[in-house]
Amino acid sequence: MLQPLPSRLSLFRQPGFMPFVIARLLAVFAMQIQAIVVAWQVYEITGEPLSLAWVGLAQFVPMLLLLMPAGDLIDRYNRKLILGLSWIGAAACSAILLWLTLRDEHDPAWFYGALVLYGCSRAFIGPALQSLLPQIVPRDQLAQAIATNSTIMRTATILGPVMGGVFYAIGGGELTYALCMVCFAGGLALLSRVPVLYADRVQLTETSGWKRFTAGLHFIRTRPIILGTISLDLFAVLLGGVIALLPIYASDVLHVGPEGLGLLRSAMAMGEICVGLYLSARPFNRNVGRTMFIAVAIFGLANLVFALSTLFWLSFAMLLLAGAADMVSVYIRSTLIQFSTPDAMRGRVNAVNMLFIGSSNELGHFRAGTSAAWFGAVPAALIGALCTLGVVAGWAAAFRSLRQVDRFEDAAAATEQDTAGRSQ
Repeated sequence: MLQPLPSRLSLFRQPGFMPFVIARLLAVFAMQIQAIVVAWQVYEITGEPLSLAWVGLAQFVPMLLLLMPAGDLIDRYNRKLILGLSWIGAAACSAILLWLTLRDEHDPAWFYGALVLYGCSRAFIGPALQSLLPQIVPRDQLAQAIATNSTIMRTATILGPVMGGVFYAIGGGELTYALCMVCFAGGLALLSRVPVLYADRVQLTETSGWKRFTAGLHFIRTRPIILGTISLDLFAVLLGGVIALLPIYASDVLHVGPEGLGLLRSAMAMGEICVGLYLSARPFNRNVGRTMFIAVAIFGLANLVFALSTLFWLSFAMLLLAGAADMVSVYIRSTLIQFSTPDAMRGRVNAVNMLFIGSSNELGHFRAGTSAAWFGAVPAALIGALCTLGVVAGWAAAFRSLRQVDRFEDAAAATEQDTAGRSQ
């Protein structure tokens, strides 16, 4: 077992934290740039909107199938190595897309095949990143590290597509895919400089992959704090998200056109970044369970007002508020999961968390679209917001121990008590 180093250093002076953040930033830029460019290229080739659905499906299905095996491997082997190999796989996808662009390929099946490889890499990237962070910073700085990391990554997800569009306009797919490969290479170089100082690994006792898989699910199911935290986010976003409805609202409800749509799409991100910057400087650690429920309730109320609003400035303000509340929820949820999960189980728990997040986003867009087709955009948004508030009330009653968590350390103590109680 590696012994923790003294944690009196500030977060940004911790060995490895800044190289880790910059490496992840470069990788996120590459992933965002690649996502926007390959979608544009495929649509240019086919001219069919359905081709964009295949672009998403080619990435999502392999990620969905591999997330749980990925979590098992991340718990058993070196997480830095797995992350590095995953980024190499993503860079290989960029290289294939560059080759297809150079040969002026017009068969979209080749692009879908490359994206399947990319989806396989993504299955390992998310859980590995989440599981590696607690091994880089001491526990008393983990909450601040999560807030800082989330804010920087959220900024990258906003700027990445913009950069992708600009570079594609300048140099086409040749420039953008080459840039993605450079970003992944830079990320790998920086990752090699990240020391693992706070690992607390134990030998896994399960002998088969299936037993390790079921042990991870059993661990989550029998820990109310983890189960409640993950499932609250899943159902709140799945039922209450309005992002997929923004084009309809901009066109038919608010009558603001594409310029207004761009502002609406940026509103939630602006709220998230502002609160993320505040939490990076002033992380809090009191009444965290109750605060998370309040934040998700505010998210639902903001979406409720947005659903009924016909004023652009009010709609923009509500999306801004929803983004701010969502960042508070993300900060608390991510930190609770990290504090509640022993190091030997982090890969599997974070894989389930990533599966829930991906499902809530993908299925949430599908839910919003089908509801709008059946009932209309405004009723769909209204029903979704009310469902979110219902989920908050139901989860607050069902997961009392989660609601009563005061400090993040209390979640860790509760998990240890559950583990000790079940081992007796």
